[in-house]
Amino acid sequence: MDAASAAPTPFSTLIRTASHAAHTEAENSTFMSDLLGGRLGVAAYRRYTEQLWFVYRALESAAGALAEDPVAGPFIRPVLFRTAALERDLHHLGGPDWRAGLSPLPATTAYAARVEWCARAWPAGYVAHHYTRYLGDLSGGQIIRGTAEKAWGFARKGDGVRFYVFEAIGSPAAFKREYRALLDALAVDDLEKQRVIEECRRAFALNTAVFRELGEEFPLSA
Repeated sequence: MDAASAAPTPFSTLIRTASHAAHTEAENSTFMSDLLGGRLGVAAYRRYTEQLWFVYRALESAAGALAEDPVAGPFIRPVLFRTAALERDLHHLGGPDWRAGLSPLPATTAYAARVEWCARAWPAGYVAHHYTRYLGDLSGGQIIRGTAEKAWGFARKGDGVRFYVFEAIGSPAAFKREYRALLDALAVDDLEKQRVIEECRRAFALNTAVFRELGEEFPLSA
């Protein structure tokens, strides 16, 4: 079979490959390395969880309006929603007044604003942010859960790590396969798919910026 007749590369493969370097940079940030290494205290974990709350609130507050959109609509799955779980974790970490003093880092504000803009003006761009967040939660996020349970004594899959527990998803592996099939069937042309890939890279860069600012706020003690 010659190259001209070969089957095209699935979009889910293209987007994963094209964003690999940006994904790796985010994963290997100093803050995340220190957090996963158990070298930071629970205050750093709480602050990180607070930043996630702002991002997921932006993602999920737009879900209802996008549910019938031909591009973004197929990706709106309530079983993925994380805001309520984040609020339960923050209540556990900060008590009933956990909202008091809650503030986004500048990088978090920029990240949430970009998600909100995509939700309003560019559904395919919203899909890029949806993909980078939720598939990451179902994959590498489980490493963070395990670290948090060991380092700070949270009950296994209990309060404090509810964000990482997808109780309504029986098989994460099967769900991820279904999600990748949705990506492969994304109802946009090739030029738009390239824009989605670039937005995916942007999403990882925005996430890395949040990690950078968290690292400045919680430098590892010598």
